[in-house]
Amino acid sequence: MRIAIFTETFAPQVNGVARTLKRLTDTLRRRGVEHLVFAPTHAGNGADDSNWMRPVGSIPFFLYPECRLAMPNTIAMRAELDRFKPDLIHLATPFNVGLCGLRYARKRGVTHVASYHTHFDRYLSYYHISLAVPMYWKYIRWFHRTCSATFAPSLETIRTLREQQLSGMRLWSRGVDCRLFAPVKRDSAGVRSEYGIDAPLLLLYVGRIAPEKDIDTLLAVMQSIAAGAMRHSVHWLVVGDGPMLPDMRAKAPANVTFTGYKSGEELARLYASADVFVSSSSTETFGNVVLEAMASGVPVVGADAGGVRETISAGVTGQLCTPRDAGAFESAIRRLTEHADVRSAYGAEARQTALGRSWDAVFDRLLADYAAIAAGKTAGADPHSA
Repeated sequence: MRIAIFTETFAPQVNGVARTLKRLTDTLRRRGVEHLVFAPTHAGNGADDSNWMRPVGSIPFFLYPECRLAMPNTIAMRAELDRFKPDLIHLATPFNVGLCGLRYARKRGVTHVASYHTHFDRYLSYYHISLAVPMYWKYIRWFHRTCSATFAPSLETIRTLREQQLSGMRLWSRGVDCRLFAPVKRDSAGVRSEYGIDAPLLLLYVGRIAPEKDIDTLLAVMQSIAAGAMRHSVHWLVVGDGPMLPDMRAKAPANVTFTGYKSGEELARLYASADVFVSSSSTETFGNVVLEAMASGVPVVGADAGGVRETISAGVTGQLCTPRDAGAFESAIRRLTEHADVRSAYGAEARQTALGRSWDAVFDRLLADYAAIAAGKTAGADPHSA
C-alpha cells in the first residue's frame, strides 16, 4: 500500500496535529508502508533530504503565524504523485495543501480519506470573524463529500460533523507514550530549584497561549487564586508560547512562571513534577496534553467540553468544569490542593487510564481502516460511526 499525506502542519512545529502526523509517519516507516508527505516549509524545516518528505513553499497564516499558507507548485506535485502512484490519499487538513491533494485524487480517481483535527469554526469567534462560520461549513461539506471516510479524534467531533451533514465518520483516537510521560520522571525539588519556586504545590498549564485556548479564563483563575487564601500555597508553570504570551505575562500574578516551549524529557519532567494539571480550553477535538498529564500520574482539571470531556473521568481521574467559568475552575483546583489523598487517588487512576491508550493500538486500527478502504471494502466495524 502506498499512501500520500497532505497537511498544512508537520514536525518540528509544536501542535497536536503536527505531533500526531509525525507519529503516524514514524509508524509507517517502521512497518514498511511506502508514503509521501506534502507539507509547508517553515522555520526549522526547509528543504528536507528524506525520501518521503516533499516540502511545499509557504507563508505565515495571519491568524496562526506558526501555521503556514502553502503556495504549492501543482505541476511538480502532480508529476511526483504520478510517479509514486498512491493507493490512498490522506487529506489531513482542508486548506491549500489538502486542496491540491483533493483535486489530484478526484482527477485521477484515487481513493481518498480526510481527517478532521481542529474546530476552526469555534476559533473564528475568538478572532471576531464568526460571520464566516456558515461559509466555513459550506466549504467543509464540499471538501469532504467525495472522501471514502473522515477520521475524527473524538465522539464529540464526530457528532459535530454529523450535525453538519458529513458522512462516513470514523473514530481515529489518540494515544500517549507512557514510557516518556511517567510518574517516575517526577523531580519536584529540581524543578522548584530551577524556577525559584517556594510554594508547596505546583499547578501546570501546557499548550498554545492563544485566545482559542480560553487563556482569558485561565488568567482570571490565576488572578483570583493570587488574591485569595491559596495565594501562598500554589505556584503556576505555564509551558508554551503564542500570540497572547506578552499580554498574559503583563497580567499574570507573581506566582506564575513562564517557561516557553518544552519537549521530550524536559516536558515529561515538568508534567510529572506538577501536583495538578489545568486545561482551560473548551475547543479541543481531543486534547493531547490532558492525556500526557494523566500518563504522568497527575490529576487534571479541564473544561467539560470537546474531546477533553471524553478523556477525563470526573471524580475519578480529575474534575470537569463549566467551560469559561473561572469560578468553577478555581473551586476544582481548591479541592485538589486541599486534599492530598484525592490528588493521589486521581493521579493513580489517571495513570492506569493512560496505560490503556497506546499509540500502537491507535495505529493498528487506522492502518486496518486504510487497507480496507484502499481495497474498496467497508472499513472495520465501528459502533460509534455507523
